[in-house]
Amino acid sequence: MTRTPHAAVTLTVNGADHHLDVDTRVTLLDALRDHLALTGSKKGCDQGTCGACTVMVDGRRTLSCLTLAAQCEGRSITTIEGLGSGGDLHPMQAAFVRHDAFQCGYCTPGQIVSAVCLLEEGGRTGSDADIREFMSGNICRCGAYPNIVAAIREVAGARDA
Repeated sequence: MTRTPHAAVTLTVNGADHHLDVDTRVTLLDALRDHLALTGSKKGCDQGTCGACTVMVDGRRTLSCLTLAAQCEGRSITTIEGLGSGGDLHPMQAAFVRHDAFQCGYCTPGQIVSAVCLLEEGGRTGSDADIREFMSGNICRCGAYPNIVAAIREVAGARDA
């Protein structure tokens, strides 16, 4: 019987190091959910087309269902759970609540992480069309898109003020 190859990896997630022994084929999404009990990132399509699994790796949005956990050793990973601080919501999380930018909430963690990356990259909030284009990799089956754009526009405006 062939043993599946394993790797010892250290993942830095939300500022904390986690030492794991994982199958080399384990995705970052599965490592976060199954090994670290960080269930905010969702498994939607498992093919990289819906964006529900979006996390930040070194400040860039990353589809965690298409990324191997072993590829993330030595990199900084931020999940939806790591955005706020000290029990306070991140401004984008708070704006999503104020604008009712979710319905079922399944896509919301990925939407918020992508929206935070949008603002971090700068220059991508010139128009609602720009925001929609950048966010096009995140699907909301409930159709909360106008409220999502409004939440992003609010936070972008506050940053520009």
